Amino acid sequence: MTEVPDSVWASLRSEALKLSDQEPRMSDFIEQHVLNHNSLSEAIVFSLASQIQHSSISFDVIAQVFHEVLQNEPRILFYSCLDLKAYVQRDAACEQLLMPLIFFKGFKALQVHRISHQLWSKGRRFLALFLQSRVAAQFSVDIHPGASIGSGIMLDHASGLVIGETAVIGDNVSILHSVTLGGIGSESGNRHPKIGSGVLIAAGAKVLGNISVGKGAKIGAGSLVIDSVKPYSTVVGVPAKVVGENKDEMPALEMNQHSQIFDSL
Repeated sequence: MTEVPDSVWASLRSEALKLSDQEPRMSDFIEQHVLNHNSLSEAIVFSLASQIQHSSISFDVIAQVFHEVLQNEPRILFYSCLDLKAYVQRDAACEQLLMPLIFFKGFKALQVHRISHQLWSKGRRFLALFLQSRVAAQFSVDIHPGASIGSGIMLDHASGLVIGETAVIGDNVSILHSVTLGGIGSESGNRHPKIGSGVLIAAGAKVLGNISVGKGAKIGAGSLVIDSVKPYSTVVGVPAKVVGENKDEMPALEMNQHSQIFDSL
């Protein structure tokens, strides 16, 4: 597992050195974010803490908390590497690993969530909620620290994304902006969706209640999903209905948002 962060860090440094030569006026910025650091962990902490800091809680304090969590739970850094790779592999606008690390708020929001989720699970809930609130304010992304999220996740654009406390997201999932994984009404307990691996949730979709979205499913843009979705099926509409199957692909990896409903129009 350790070779993955090392490999990603080597690629990031190589990209940063080339970019510093190409854009000498940005060399200080690139050094600050990448080249001045000794590890991927340090670079990620800097990128996150520099935007999450608050007038009453300094960069140094937040960075120390982040370093402690990453040291105690190395799996988070491994997941971060898989997230970085997911952007390069699936996002047509992402040409380098540097882009999500430095600029993409979906990636940053997710990494802060990974840290806040660990704090939440250890009973440090007030600090976890503080981080959630800072992410919401800075990035317009609201992920409850109680939500459980797998690896290889791409939150594309991510503005307006809301993920509730008891939501569970599998591995290799792609979610676009303005998506809600929410509850229904004021019920407590296990009340949010469970998203299987390989799922693609397109822009503006609302998935509500303690329902399951099966592995390899695809949810069309603007859909309202209030019933469970079978694996490898495509659903669209308000309320969402099954319009086809996609057994030969993993929609989250392909990023193919076409649905069979368009074939009949």
